[in-house]
Amino acid sequence: MQLVAYILVYPLIWVVSILPFRIFYFVSDCIFFLLYYVIGYRKKVVRNNIQIAFPEKSENEIIAIEKKFYHHMVDLFMEMMKSLSMSKKQMTKRFTYTNLEVLHHYGKKKQNVSLVCGHYASWEWMMSLGYFIEHKGYGIYMPIANKYFDRLVRKIRMKHEAYLIPVKEASKTVVKHHKDGELSMYGFAMDQSPMPHRAKYWRKFFGVTVPVFVGAEELAKACDHAVIFLDIQKVKRGYYQTTFKVITDTPNEYENYQITDTFTEMLEEQIRKAPEYYLWTHRRWKHRDKVPTEVLETQTAH
Repeated sequence: MQLVAYILVYPLIWVVSILPFRIFYFVSDCIFFLLYYVIGYRKKVVRNNIQIAFPEKSENEIIAIEKKFYHHMVDLFMEMMKSLSMSKKQMTKRFTYTNLEVLHHYGKKKQNVSLVCGHYASWEWMMSLGYFIEHKGYGIYMPIANKYFDRLVRKIRMKHEAYLIPVKEASKTVVKHHKDGELSMYGFAMDQSPMPHRAKYWRKFFGVTVPVFVGAEELAKACDHAVIFLDIQKVKRGYYQTTFKVITDTPNEYENYQITDTFTEMLEEQIRKAPEYYLWTHRRWKHRDKVPTEVLETQTAH
């Protein structure tokens, strides 16, 4: 069944990927209309998430953010398909960097790097970074259940000089690269929501206590990585720009979870400036009612 699904869907992905950008975004607008006004895809989840994050905003303000988000979300996933046929010239024109010298500095130092970001703006086209760096670039990702589509995603990434490591293999792979002396750079989406029983750390995100992902911080400390926040901004439709903001290049001088705290604060600030570009379909606050008693007591004491 996986192969049948792939055979049926792949031609559609390919056709979408070769459309001229003007037609491509017209199709995106049509899908937005169907998704938002007809199907109402995850609209209840999206609205609830925005209300949790911005309780001070009026209903009209919430709906305005919601509509802009759906426009962006459809563009984002269409752009993922577009990656299949995009050339290096197209990719590097549409996804640019303001301060690549930051990464070149660590390339000259031979220090590995952990790039940390949230599901904001366009993390997909970050694959173009492989064209500009001395490091070998990897993205930590959750494999797709359909092995044929998973293989396609890997193929697209490798085309643009980026490679993928399944999240379950991340720790052992990163440590192995460190021991082998490989000059590497790893991309982590740190706004994942770990299961409560596996969470090592809970903290506030938009004023709500939730479990937070600490794997990137732990690996950075274990392998002495520089940790850099990706400040990705949507310049206009189909164009993005990234600025690299160094959190630390001496991670072991930081107390446990201090790096994670800094990242979370930077992500929240980024989202507040333009909330429509955050992935609100992601149920980031779904475990907010499962906060351990000791965490609540500590927060109350402070």
